[in-house]
Amino acid sequence: MSKKETFKTKNTSPGHMEYSLLYHIVIPFALSALVVILVTIIAEKYGTKTGGVIGTLPSTIIIAFLFIAVDKGVQFATDAVVIVPAEMGINLVFLLLFALLSPKNIPIALVGSLLGWTALTVLLYASSISSIVVSLSVFIFCFLLTLFILDKKKKITSQNSIQVHYTPLKLLGRSIIAGTVIAIAVTLSNVGTTLSGIFSVFPAIFLSTMIICMREHGARFTGAMAKGMIYGSPSVVSYAVGIYFLYPLIGIALGTIGSFLIGLIVTVILLRLRKKIR
Repeated sequence: MSKKETFKTKNTSPGHMEYSLLYHIVIPFALSALVVILVTIIAEKYGTKTGGVIGTLPSTIIIAFLFIAVDKGVQFATDAVVIVPAEMGINLVFLLLFALLSPKNIPIALVGSLLGWTALTVLLYASSISSIVVSLSVFIFCFLLTLFILDKKKKITSQNSIQVHYTPLKLLGRSIIAGTVIAIAVTLSNVGTTLSGIFSVFPAIFLSTMIICMREHGARFTGAMAKGMIYGSPSVVSYAVGIYFLYPLIGIALGTIGSFLIGLIVTVILLRLRKKIR
């Protein structure tokens, strides 16, 4: 049997199916549910600036690219991660649109922000960006633009802690919303280099967090949370850039650890500077 045939047989085995289920459903669902619960609780207890920064710590992108690299190889993962900074920039536009539309209602905010995300993502996919520098430039432009609009034009101010009575049912509802959205996103994150990069940073954490904030706290808190997550977004981008340079140099395991440390350092810096944001 040829190597290619062996690979095909391996991919259809029960063991591979269990591995695929674990990767595509179980781990993303559990991790994202935990992240969103923690993010919303931190925002409610310590304010939207702190919650936004903590909420953008590298989380699902770690799982996505770890398994992409293991399944497809380091070169595939490195090629896929090039698009991530630019796509994160589009995710910030998603947050901006949701915040601007949130005074209407959840369906309008959800549909409007997702339509904007889809249109910009299609344009990004068609552009075939192959340079990490160009991708970073797109992110920086979107970061400055969205933060400027929410902070200076709309004058959205950060929200302090609010009183919330937590129940098992409330936390279960948050986890189901987050887990379902992200499990679908990760399932689509292993299809082609560019699409893998795009879906690895699909705004699932952002989307589920916005819906939860809107349902439970209203438009004002949602807008403040959106601004906080925009402010914290450089941590995810720094992780992606770390992968781009470290995976080929030191391998998947050490590259993942090194990239996470880079993202963690950026997060600490953002936390220390957060008082400069209104």
